[in-house]
Amino acid sequence: MPENRDAENRDACGCARRAYTTVMSSPFTAIVQKDGDWWVGWAKEIPGVNAQERTREELMESLTEALRDILELNAEDALESASGQYEEVSLPV
Repeated sequence: MPENRDAENRDACGCARRAYTTVMSSPFTAIVQKDGDWWVGWAKEIPGVNAQERTREELMESLTEALRDILELNAEDALESASGQYEEVSLPV
């Protein structure tokens, strides 16, 4: 058993690094509407999260997946932008 498993998740300066693989617990709002034969929707709070599907259920699945993807990419970009010592702090919304 390793003495300090957390050490495996630290960068060269010893700062904690975490990969985000889950969506934050804050609720997001989907705007959904029927447009002819299609259901279209987007996330109100996050630009670029949108989808179009044949059923409302498929639309909600696609929007959820798109939201997860964009949050994960944004988190990765934020971590790659950090240099030197940094910390991750939760922001209440």
